[in-house]
Parts: sequence; structure tokens; C-alpha cells
Amino acid sequence: MADLHSKSDISFAEVFLCSAFAACFAEFCTIPLDTAKVRLQLQRKTAPSGDGGTTGVPKYRGLLGTMVTIAKEEGLSSLWKGVTAGLHRQFIYGGLRIGLYEPVKFLLAGSDSGGVIPLYQKILAALITGALAIIVANPTDLVKVRLQAEGKLPPGVPKRYAGALDAYRTIMKQEGLAALWTGLGPNIARNAIVNAAELASYDEVKQTILRIPGFRDGVLTHILAGLGAGFFAVSIGSPIDVVKSRMMGDSSYKSTVDCFIKTTKTEGIFALYKGFFPNFGRLGSWNVIMFLTLEQVSEENICRGSILRLSATRWSSLASKEEAITTSLPVD
Repeated sequence: MADLHSKSDISFAEVFLCSAFAACFAEFCTIPLDTAKVRLQLQRKTAPSGDGGTTGVPKYRGLLGTMVTIAKEEGLSSLWKGVTAGLHRQFIYGGLRIGLYEPVKFLLAGSDSGGVIPLYQKILAALITGALAIIVANPTDLVKVRLQAEGKLPPGVPKRYAGALDAYRTIMKQEGLAALWTGLGPNIARNAIVNAAELASYDEVKQTILRIPGFRDGVLTHILAGLGAGFFAVSIGSPIDVVKSRMMGDSSYKSTVDCFIKTTKTEGIFALYKGFFPNFGRLGSWNVIMFLTLEQVSEENICRGSILRLSATRWSSLASKEEAITTSLPVD
């Protein structure tokens, strides 16, 4: 949903590098929230007690409580576990899904669209690019989840991986190359759906805000639209995200359906929304940081020209039309 420039204005490489940089910066800033989210999603109903038994009290409680517990028990740096793999993921996934979005969107719309592209075609483009990008980036996602889950190992049990690169090598050696694509099914579903949810909600929220007198295409608008996109994306994608995290963090599940059935049977349907608020806190802030960074990078002409910015004149003309031309890029 970048500004509808001619295709020659901004090359794929420039869009890829700008979006990859913005996605990596947002990932680094928000990965403590993602670590807390993963721990909450992987948490079962009971937690181990000091004598080796179990208690009915969950080890992790809420976003801040989980972060504090991790920092106390494992050190502050543990909140950034998996950051290397996370940056690998965002560079590949963020760059591809944003870089491919415009070409796919125009391909679906055809040469006769005149720049006005229906919402359903934008959603379809986001579904396609989200799926294609995560197929390539799935190994990085798997390693990130495995590293983030390391703190859950019982005391005295050695860590499985020394770091991100060691994790790639160990998984391939012990489980085979195909194991790097564990959880690909729910991951494709999750990222395609979240991509589409972010696309539609970001567009609609941003257009609605810009129709309000006094609002312009600036920082406040991007913050509000980013938070709205994050909320809708988490609401729609949370069940798939929980199943994906559990399959990647625990190899005992046979399939996506097996994970879904076991989770709902043993913990109830609301287990699929475990970590909802940390997930929203993370994804909402991720959207805000990514969009603001991408806007700034674009404004400074680091990637030659504005990728996201739409002029105030253009937006005011769009407000009077029934068909709104969208200008935002989808995020994870």
C-alpha cells in the first residue's frame, strides 16, 4: 500500500532495503515483548515447583510480570533471546512481503486499473506476499522461537543451542533439513491472515482519521493506525499464532490439527488466546515503530524518494471519493 508511484520510481531493491531496515529496527525494540508472548503461549496450566512437583499457579502472569520473572531468573539479556534469528527473519520476511506487495497488487489489478485498486485485491495481494515471504523465512522463525523457549528447560538441563547459527546447524544435524520448516502450515496461515488484517485495518483506520478535521498524514496518524492494525491482526491471528509457537517450541505435536486439538482439549478454547495482550502490545508497538521508521527513512531519501508518504492534497481529495486509494505497507 505504498504511494502509487510509477513502477520505475522506486526499485524492488530500494523498497526491500528500506522495509528490511525498518522491520529490523522494530524487531530489536520489541523483541522483549515477543519473548514474553512466546513464554505465555508455551505455558501449560501448571508450573514446576521447587521440589520437582507441580503447582496450580502459572509461572508467568501478564506481560510485565513475565518480563520481570524472566529478567530475575535468567538475566535481563534473556529478554533479547532469539534477537539474532529475529533480525534474520525480519530482514528476509519484512523485506520480501513489502517489496513484493506493490508488484503483486498491480499484477492482480491489471493495467486498466487507473491506480484505483479495490480493497479485496489489496487483501489478496497481502495474503499472497505474506505466504511467499514466510515460506522463505520459516527457518529463521523456527530458530527464534526455539531460542526464546530455552528458558523453559528444567534446572540442570543444558541449553540445546549456543546461539542462532548453532541452532541452524544443530537442527539440521539432529532433525534434518526439512525440520527447519516445522510449523510451516500454521505459519503460512498466520502470516497471510495477519498480513491481510493489517492491510485492511491500517488502510481503513488511516483513511478514517484523515477525514477528521485537523488530522494530517503525520506521526499521530501513523501511531493510531498502527495500533489499530495491531489490534485487528492479533484478534484474528492469535489462535494460529499460539498453535505455531507451540509446534515450533515443542516437537511432540504430530501436526497442526493435533496441536489444536490437544491444546483446546487439555486447556480450553481460551488457551488459543494466551498471550493476547502481550501479543497486542508487541505487534501494536511493532507496527508503530516500523511505520515511523520507514516514513523517516523515506523522507530522508535514504531509499530514494518517499515509499509511504501520501501528500495532504491527495488525501483530502481521496476523502471525497467513495474509492479510497491506500498508502500504507503491511507489516508482521
